[in-house]
Amino acid sequence: MAKRKTKKQGKNWKKFWKLGTEEFNTQFLGMSKDGELTATEGHHIYNLHDLARKYGTPLQVIFPFVLEDRLKDLIGYFQAYIKIYGYKGKFFYHYPMKVNQNREFVLPLISEGANLEVTSANELWLVKKLWEGERFNNKIRVLCNGPKTDQYLDLIEELHGKGMNIVPIIEGPEEIERISKYKGDKGARVDLSIKSDTRWDKKFDRFGLSEKDILDLPKMKNLKILHYHLGSQIKTQKSILDAIKRGFGIYIELQKKYPSLDTLDIGGGFGLSHEKKKFYTAKVVSSKIIKLLKNLSDKAQVKHPNLAIEWGWYIVDPAQITIYKVISKKYIEKANARAWYIIDGSFMNDLKDTWAVHRKLYVIPANNMMSPLKRVWLAGSSCDSDDKYTAGGDYMLLPKIDGEDQYLAILDTGAYQDSLASHHCLLSLPAKIVAKDGEIKIARKHESAESVGKLFGWNGDHK
Repeated sequence: MAKRKTKKQGKNWKKFWKLGTEEFNTQFLGMSKDGELTATEGHHIYNLHDLARKYGTPLQVIFPFVLEDRLKDLIGYFQAYIKIYGYKGKFFYHYPMKVNQNREFVLPLISEGANLEVTSANELWLVKKLWEGERFNNKIRVLCNGPKTDQYLDLIEELHGKGMNIVPIIEGPEEIERISKYKGDKGARVDLSIKSDTRWDKKFDRFGLSEKDILDLPKMKNLKILHYHLGSQIKTQKSILDAIKRGFGIYIELQKKYPSLDTLDIGGGFGLSHEKKKFYTAKVVSSKIIKLLKNLSDKAQVKHPNLAIEWGWYIVDPAQITIYKVISKKYIEKANARAWYIIDGSFMNDLKDTWAVHRKLYVIPANNMMSPLKRVWLAGSSCDSDDKYTAGGDYMLLPKIDGEDQYLAILDTGAYQDSLASHHCLLSLPAKIVAKDGEIKIARKHESAESVGKLFGWNGDHK
């Protein structure tokens, strides 16, 4: 296929698209000499434009090596600073399955040392199946958060009885009586009375006990973990550290009543910058967390607590890229953008968190990366006027369309997309492929009209 001539031969396009940059989690991304997006795994190079044409769009591309590298790096940061600062507590990473329950995400993380965190009976059922299939051993600890139905509690007790390391976390007063009688290790969640700089900060939180109520818990054996969760996409490291100070204060008070308490779980919420601006890093924050906990513990003359974290979005988001084809364009009068680019997918269906909470997207071309650019907005293929992305009223610079098919890559789509996906207008979900060790595996084929119809009761008998 003939390539268009570039308008500005001297422009550093790799830098322009923020490729190969740790700050934007694009270390593994690059660009071919023909201006096509590539991903590099060791000695293997994947051409995203070629994959889109071969497997069709919309298309989700999963890179397990990104998951593995990010988790190894994160665990390495904490272990290094534990050694540097002489910290006596242990570090535990718990992957929150709600972020992405696909086996292509869960299994690589388990293989690299992740423990698990679940929030429902169905997620715990998946863990049970993994355990029965001998995909992990009894050393893995499973924290059980979320509202506890009878079905959920029954499964917790069943798996504990079979030898699994299952730790239920008390989320509310209605769970205290039954969990307090649980024979294994247990924990409790506190709703910190602190304002944090997160995307979803709210005055009232339905989860967790108040600071007063958690200190008034009845006597129980094996209370091991004090847990809190600030929210998602924490914007500043100050919010992370302020919460640790507050949580640790409650931890030492609670430990006076429960000497078995030995772990502080600071939850999830570690942010990722999708807005192309300087952001805090896991390496810097992990150092500050360990140093702070050591200083607080030494000052209070208490044993250094074990530390657990549940940073899920941070680990999995960069490990998936979603690719769409532009199927049409429409001129716009008197706006920041000059044209709509309509894609062959749906923001409302495929990128639900983007549409629902107005998360900034990281959109780059998968081909024609060195071509002249145009100010555009994006629209999905549903008939809904809300199925669009306008960069918060700003615009995106993407290649001008001039006869050749244009593919767009949306980076950082590994978190929450499948579990929140829908079929508005009965549109099909993206196909899914896994790129690993230089080979491609199809994890989900393109859905047919018949397969989507069956989800809504159309099984062939239309009488």
